[in-house]
Amino acid sequence: MKSKSIRKIFALSLMATLTTWPVLRAAEIAPEATPLAASAEQPVAAISVAPDTAPKNEATEQLLKPKKHGAKGKHKISAASRSENKSAAGQANDALVSVFGSASTLAAGEIAEAVVSIFGSSTSAGQVGDAVVSVFGSSTSSGAVGDAVVSIFGHTRVTGGTVGGDAVAILGNNYVNGHVKGEVVAILGDVDLGPAAIVDGDITCIGGVVTRDAHAVLNGNVENLTIGSQAAGFAGLHAWLKQCLLYARPLAFGPNLLWAWWLALAALGCYALVALVAPNAVEQCVQTLENQPGKSLLAGVLAWLLTPVAFVLIALTILIVIGLALLPLFALAVFFFSLFGRVVMLAWLGRQLNKFFQQRALDRPVVAVLIGGIIILGLYTVPVIGFIIYQLIGLVGFGVVVYTVLLAYRQNKKIAAAMDSPLVGEASGLTVPVVASLPLIISAATLPRAGFWPRLLATLLDAVVVSLALGLLHRVWPGLGGVFPFWLAVYCISLWATKGATIGGIICGLKVVRLDDRPVSWSVAGVRGLSAFLSLAIAGLGFIWVAFDDDKQSWHDKIAGTTIVKVPKGTPLI
Repeated sequence: MKSKSIRKIFALSLMATLTTWPVLRAAEIAPEATPLAASAEQPVAAISVAPDTAPKNEATEQLLKPKKHGAKGKHKISAASRSENKSAAGQANDALVSVFGSASTLAAGEIAEAVVSIFGSSTSAGQVGDAVVSVFGSSTSSGAVGDAVVSIFGHTRVTGGTVGGDAVAILGNNYVNGHVKGEVVAILGDVDLGPAAIVDGDITCIGGVVTRDAHAVLNGNVENLTIGSQAAGFAGLHAWLKQCLLYARPLAFGPNLLWAWWLALAALGCYALVALVAPNAVEQCVQTLENQPGKSLLAGVLAWLLTPVAFVLIALTILIVIGLALLPLFALAVFFFSLFGRVVMLAWLGRQLNKFFQQRALDRPVVAVLIGGIIILGLYTVPVIGFIIYQLIGLVGFGVVVYTVLLAYRQNKKIAAAMDSPLVGEASGLTVPVVASLPLIISAATLPRAGFWPRLLATLLDAVVVSLALGLLHRVWPGLGGVFPFWLAVYCISLWATKGATIGGIICGLKVVRLDDRPVSWSVAGVRGLSAFLSLAIAGLGFIWVAFDDDKQSWHDKIAGTTIVKVPKGTPLI
């Protein structure tokens, strides 16, 4: 799309704000405003604007003037045309303005400078000197409009009369069955030209389809940028904006909202899966929330405030130290903490029912998450309360996870300090010397377990090895192909079952072992390799889990009953 069209779209997106501001500002500074008790003939929402006190905004006037086109067969809209259209509307001094719910309606035969609605619809059958604008509502015009007809988060309908400027719909459909002297624009919506439509300018449609009656007259060009299927439309998005976002709630019951419920249920399924894979971690965080709710909330507030600062510090540091790899990892960790925090909050809410029903089944984290999730989905449908609950769960849950990690870190430091002591049981008078050497046994019980970063380095090395091998094999057998993750899984499963370690693991001194110290068989290696796709499916959380798990196990380790240990230097791995 041409850069001129892009600039035009951004300008039209600001048209509602630029049109509404002079009207509201003039009403605010007018020395003699209309009394609150309006007459029976005058609408209550009408605001009297003194003609000499309305401020002149030259930038707004220039932007709202109809576009002048070149000589490439396009219709040229002159300033005289706009003046003529305004003259037909008369010298109106009043602007109909409504906010929050009530619609602005101008009946046939009436005159107004502008018809504006915020969180409502604007309808004009009379003569409007300037524009018809609605935000979070629809704009309908069947009379004479001096400038533009604009709707944001709603539909625009020109069912008759003449529009001296543009007809614009942002996140809505645009129907024209009258004379539009400017351009017709629809962003994430459709454009429909009726049989009596006359458009002197261009038609710009982004993310929708353009439908034109055979009798419609178009003097300009059509620029149609489709997104995905043309027949799909954006009915679901429009419904969510009007029925959910407008009422400050994530969910609602209504037509075209089934996709939002499916999305919420899919998220609940992911939460239940996390609780099923890591029940001990969920239980520990729930206990932290129950024992120290105040500190958990404080940790959440501080964490959300300091997260942007941490992003900036990392962005400044990575330019000098370790490149661009750390910043996305930190962002992924924040996402993981937020997701796991919601799991903890759902589990805590579900466990509260146990106080009334005394059912042991509710103590299981996965069951508690499902019950708590059903309750939260119901609360999400309540206006205003829904968004408050959504934000509160995220804030408190994030703080609970952060505070639990800090407590675990302190506990691990105390244990490490005790293990470094040369004597054990000194407080009780017992002294046991530390054993100087032990037989080298590659076991999950006797060797330290590998953390996240050594595993990540070994995985990257294995990915490089598989990529080079596939490149060489492709030259010998051009028909050899397939998805890279498939061949990486085959490579890892084969080496785990035969050697217990991949090439990357050998370089980093890592080995895959079973928790019961039995050999890693082909079946165990296969289960571990296939389960790795599950760890990768949810934003790679199954791999990142190693960094926070007490047993240093990933999700696929827990499923296969394995772990990765650090082998002492000099130990043969082949």
